[in-house]
This record gives sequence, C-alpha cells and structure tokens, in this order.
Amino acid sequence: MPTQSSAFPNLRVFDHPLIQHKLAVARDRHTLPADFRRLLNEIAGLMTYEVSRRFETRGVKVETPLEVADGRQLARPVTLVPVLRAGLSMTDGVMQLFPEARVGHIGIRRDEATRRPVFYYARLPSDVRDGYSIVVDPMLATGGSACAAISYLKEAGCRDVQMVCLVAVPEGVKRVLDEHPDVMIHAAALDRGLDADAFIRPGLGDAGDRVFGTIG
Repeated sequence: MPTQSSAFPNLRVFDHPLIQHKLAVARDRHTLPADFRRLLNEIAGLMTYEVSRRFETRGVKVETPLEVADGRQLARPVTLVPVLRAGLSMTDGVMQLFPEARVGHIGIRRDEATRRPVFYYARLPSDVRDGYSIVVDPMLATGGSACAAISYLKEAGCRDVQMVCLVAVPEGVKRVLDEHPDVMIHAAALDRGLDADAFIRPGLGDAGDRVFGTIG
C-alpha cells in the first residue's frame, strides 16, 4: 500500500519492497538503457495496481463453460496520457494491466531559457472526458509540464485525473497542489529537491536520454 505524505495531501509514495528495489537499480548510473526501460515499465505496472483500486466497477453476467456467473468490470474507460517523450517508457507496463486502455499523447518540452513548458503535440481519444485519465511521466520536477498536461486534459472535459511518476520533489508536488488540488500524485520516491539547473537531486538523471540511449 502507498503511504500518504504528511507534508502534501495530494501525494502518495509507494514503499513496496519490489518498487523500492527496482527504483534503486534504475537510479544506478551504470544501468543500461534496455534494463532502465524494463525497470520503468515494471515499476509503473506495480504502481498502477494500487492506483486503480478506487476505479468504479459495474455488475455483469458472464457465461462460464458450466453456467452463468456474476462478475464485475470497470465501469468507465481508462486513458493513459504519457508526457512525451519519457512518459512512453512507462506506458507498456501500465497496459499490461489495462490492455483495453486507450493511449493519448501530450508533447511538452521545457524551454531551457525560461524553464517554461512548451506544447508541440497533443492527441487524445474523442471521449476522453468519459473515463479516468492517468498522466504518466517518470519525473515531477518543477511541475510545469505536469500542470500544463493536467490543464489540457481538464480543458478537454476530463474530471478524474491522476498522475503516476517515479520520482517527485517538493517543488513540483506543491505546484500541482496549488494549481490542481483535486489531482492525486502517485510516486515511487519523494526526492530532496531541485538544483540550480532545475534537475532533481538525487534523481535518476535525464529519464528520456537514459530510456532512448541518447546521453551525450
């Protein structure tokens, strides 16, 4: 079970031994891109199991090989919304649990001069407002990209939005709390904070570069 943050009511941190073990390996600078990708997907899948606990279900009748049985199915569709590009690294792990889930995409890059989010792509299912939306991004740093993605979803009519990330820092969590107090953040770790260049410390490096092997 995740633990509720005493400092931030909008944050749940997962202390599960498997999640913490895999996160420690992912942080290691010597972990290769293929292993890093696998670890991010595995952690995302483990976290989503708990994230989905509050999803509504509806009763259905299922015809087994022997007779009709009562069952339960999700009452509303689930849409994963990875923030490009690093968010893609966690999507497969989530979809192993929700193969029926739709995948929207939001492309946001950080302007290195202003450190403000800049949109460059967005594509969502036409009925995204009818179900649950899960924003997926390995890092929650300044919170700029996360808040921009959440705002975009709300403008599209979404009213049930959550965020799943590996590593967050107080600065980003507080910004999301200030701008979107109704959105719960699920993280594997709450790190110390941001450095002068707005990178998470201790963090795990640039997740996108480590996933795609584009480290200079």
